[in-house]
Amino acid sequence: MKLVIQGKNVEVTTAIHEYVHQKITKAVSHFEQLTTEVDVHLSVARNPRINPKQTAEVTIYANGTVIRAQESSENLYASIDLVADKIARQLRKYKEKRQDKTHNLPKTGEIVNEHPVVEDLVGNRAPELPQEVVRTKYFAMPPMTIDEALEQLQLIDHDFYMFRNAETEEINVIYKRSHHGGYGVIQPRHGEGGSNGKSAQGNTEVLSSSKSTKA
Repeated sequence: MKLVIQGKNVEVTTAIHEYVHQKITKAVSHFEQLTTEVDVHLSVARNPRINPKQTAEVTIYANGTVIRAQESSENLYASIDLVADKIARQLRKYKEKRQDKTHNLPKTGEIVNEHPVVEDLVGNRAPELPQEVVRTKYFAMPPMTIDEALEQLQLIDHDFYMFRNAETEEINVIYKRSHHGGYGVIQPRHGEGGSNGKSAQGNTEVLSSSKSTKA
């Protein structure tokens, strides 16, 4: 397992490095077969008087899946403890879902359509971004269902997740609904659409833990 530790506004001393190594290694000890690389990013606010938070962020690459966790507190070592516990829980969820899917594999003789992953999404194009944009990320988007995208959203500990819808081959965004609960899906609009900003193909979907309904 490859472990990369970086610091922003904080020196990663030998003591900090050893502490992170100890905590993260313990957190992923039962999942080493799934884990290929672990990136740890430690950061401290430039002005502790304004923002005393010290943050530990862990990103794990596991067989093509990204699992992420982040925790902040007023003590860096406490933040490392918190994020190590959180990433262990995330890995446990991921492993349990993999096992559930293994039990539901297609029977012998069934044909499963495989979608090749495009490694290079940029090609020879040079991105032209507004000056306000300070960071750009590129990643492969293999087609997946909305349920699979929801699983990915829960694993990366973000408010939204962009994915290629396996049914429509279009780019969708699934996100957490902060005020009303549940999850929503943003889909492209085709044609002129109807009134009140509704799509010609239907409204944005809202997901719950049990079923999908319309927003």
